[in-house]
Amino acid sequence: MWQEKDNTLYRKFQFADFSEAFAFMTRVAIEAEKMNHHPLWINVWNTVEIWLSTHDAGNIVTEKDRKLAAKIDALFPH
Repeated sequence: MWQEKDNTLYRKFQFADFSEAFAFMTRVAIEAEKMNHHPLWINVWNTVEIWLSTHDAGNIVTEKDRKLAAKIDALFPH
């Protein structure tokens, strides 16, 4: 579940292994590029953490972040 804090939307995703996590990141990257809206994210082994905010709006959460979050949720296989 996404949490709104410190002017970002944040969510942690966990997978079976690194390959599954990396495949998810690839799918997210394709959607993010289509929207020209790129997340701050960290990947360690089977965990991906994502923070979303809109830099053009002063690093706050906007509808653009909520739309990307919904797309990311649809890509999450669990």
